[in-house]
Amino acid sequence: MLDFASSLYLGLRHGSRSLEPWEALSLGCPAALREPVEALSTARELATLVGCAAGTLLPSSFHLFWDLLGVLSREPIEIFMDASTYPIARWGAEHWAAKGVPLQTFARHDAACLAQLLGRRGSGRPVVLSDGVCPGSNSQPPLAAYAALARRHGGCLLIDDTQGLGIYGHHPSPAAAYGLDGGGSLQRHGLAGDHLIVGASLAKGFGVPVALLAGDAALLRRFARDSASREHMSPPSMAVIRAAQHALAVNRDDGECLRLRLWRAVRRLRAGLGALDIATRGGDFPVQTLLAPPSTDVQQLHTHLLQAGVRTVLHRDRGGGAQLSFLVRAEHDATQIDHAVAQLAQVRHAAWEPA
Repeated sequence: MLDFASSLYLGLRHGSRSLEPWEALSLGCPAALREPVEALSTARELATLVGCAAGTLLPSSFHLFWDLLGVLSREPIEIFMDASTYPIARWGAEHWAAKGVPLQTFARHDAACLAQLLGRRGSGRPVVLSDGVCPGSNSQPPLAAYAALARRHGGCLLIDDTQGLGIYGHHPSPAAAYGLDGGGSLQRHGLAGDHLIVGASLAKGFGVPVALLAGDAALLRRFARDSASREHMSPPSMAVIRAAQHALAVNRDDGECLRLRLWRAVRRLRAGLGALDIATRGGDFPVQTLLAPPSTDVQQLHTHLLQAGVRTVLHRDRGGGAQLSFLVRAEHDATQIDHAVAQLAQVRHAAWEPA
């Protein structure tokens, strides 16, 4: 089965034989009492990579956004959330809104709308919440504008950079279309400052089910003191920490090569689909969503591709309609890309009607 449904974009899988050993999986106590020194050093290295002063590891991005917004709301805040924000961060914002924290949602990727809302805000410190990258879309959040507005109003910009970490970096060029080092969206947009906070799972680009919270050192000290997750939960396991260390090592040694291979695979898929007059959304990002005519039976197309040995992602758009996406990885070679395109060409007649 040719798999275009995995979001391990760089192809990192961290088999047990590739990891340094550990003596105990868990310390058996909450992170607030004790955490492995490896967790501290790994978080520091990741924070430096994304462009922040300090960082800490959490079991998941769900815990991260729920916990962080709770810590921030110990002082008066108001949350301003981009309408396209991914559900994980959204759930955290909506939970604290149910507890009484003011929450306003502004139009997708609309800095002017955000500016209007901030101009009418109350007395709470504004927390602007947005994704760093919207995969499978041709429209992306204007992070520089969001950051400037947050700073102007004495607030902060909190981004979920799960999709950007490991893929995007600083100084993109023809030789490094995604940019260098894989530090994510702050590096991509050249953003820096103590008003910026990054929450990101490493489960996509780096292939590790653990989350990084990175930001200003004062914020991270406050989080360490007041975090409910750290008080009640164990830190990430040593297996996960070792995998994060391995991901950082691979990124240092081979990251640029992997990102170049990934970009070339995406470009080849787009070119192959273009030759069939099939457009996609997603730019050069590894999530490529087909722009099928409205009459297309997308679910049937997905089934036919699966029967032909090509696994893709069937999902819903924001309006509830079916969509089909190819998730490209650095390990996809030219033969595999061309085979997937050829199979789509063969099966689309059963479900695809011309626009």
